[in-house]
Amino acid sequence: MGVIKSAAEIAKEKLAKIGEPTEEERFKWKYGPEGEKLAALYLKEDINLANEVKKYDDKAKKFIAAGVNDILIRNIGLPRTEAARKTNKKAMDGIKVLKNDKTAVENIYSRMRHVLDHYVQEGAKQKKQAYESLKAEFEQKLQAAIRKQTGTNARMRIDVEKQPQFQEEWQRMQAQMETQYENLLDDYKKELAAIN
Repeated sequence: MGVIKSAAEIAKEKLAKIGEPTEEERFKWKYGPEGEKLAALYLKEDINLANEVKKYDDKAKKFIAAGVNDILIRNIGLPRTEAARKTNKKAMDGIKVLKNDKTAVENIYSRMRHVLDHYVQEGAKQKKQAYESLKAEFEQKLQAAIRKQTGTNARMRIDVEKQPQFQEEWQRMQAQMETQYENLLDDYKKELAAIN
């Protein structure tokens, strides 16, 4: 029969296998979260991001900037509201300040803006059309079900928008439409993250 080890003993063995962290890992653990806090502060308040990052020494700047960029990139999303549009703009401005290759960043931004603008302009029209189409389809189904049950051809006014099945289907359809935009945006965000 084997020896039963305590959780502490198992944890010590695992730590021994991992080994000591490298200097780069230590810097990442120390300054990455500081960069993330700085990004959150930048998004909430009006601070000069470039000046804040310059306050750190050269070794730390790399990890601070990486933490800032990570948070700013995550804050770029579909402009569902005016506040989301403002956050997108501020996040994109902050990223551009910290990236060295401004041309590559701007190339990605132009493609990103195209997707975001399309979402606002055409996406809203598509959603409205899809909503009206779904509503008409549900009304027809309900009228057919009523005819089948009652045996009469009476036209009853039913507010399908309040029906749980309609709401569920609309939520599913809306998510499906937005997924296309989100997938494109995610691809651009990955490209953006890879730029120095």
